Amino acid sequence: MPRAADQLAPSGAGMNGMEPPPDIFDAQALDLEFWLRPRTIEVVRPASKERAKLLYWKDGEIIESAYQDLCHLLRDVNGGNETRTIDPKLFETLWGTQAFVQRYGIDAPLEILSGYRTPASNQKLREAGVPAARQSLHMVGRAADIRIATLNAEVLGGLVKSFRQGGVGFYYRAGPRGGWIHADTGLQRTWKG
Repeated sequence: MPRAADQLAPSGAGMNGMEPPPDIFDAQALDLEFWLRPRTIEVVRPASKERAKLLYWKDGEIIESAYQDLCHLLRDVNGGNETRTIDPKLFETLWGTQAFVQRYGIDAPLEILSGYRTPASNQKLREAGVPAARQSLHMVGRAADIRIATLNAEVLGGLVKSFRQGGVGFYYRAGPRGGWIHADTGLQRTWKG
């Protein structure tokens, strides 16, 4: 099986026929110890140039102040900076993704391209031709568009999908940092946008 490091490529690189094997990251193979350890997540918001590394869960409980900081980081930076409570299950997926790739020596912050969106902000995206669902889970704090700069978008999406916690959208764009993954806590489904 290829090593994870062999799969590192700019987002969208898998589009030229070199697709990663579906089992490169198998989240279902994780042991219970992985899910019981303290959870520190490192995120960056390119749109606001914010960065944080927060311990938000320990000994089976959410650390409220860190959780509130994460909700603030996922605010609608394009729609008046409105903040909303974010589904804790979404943070589980985001943390699990980052913690899992760290096992392979990929120690990079999780880029949050979009978190919560107000209905007005979501509508503006739709009008601008950006793929945004009419009933987007972004509008209820249950979705995030993410990227890990050094990880191929197909591999990242495959990992998020392997957690089986909700929907996964694969969005490919030209350029070294053009792709991203939509992760949500809705019904399990997959699509390409």
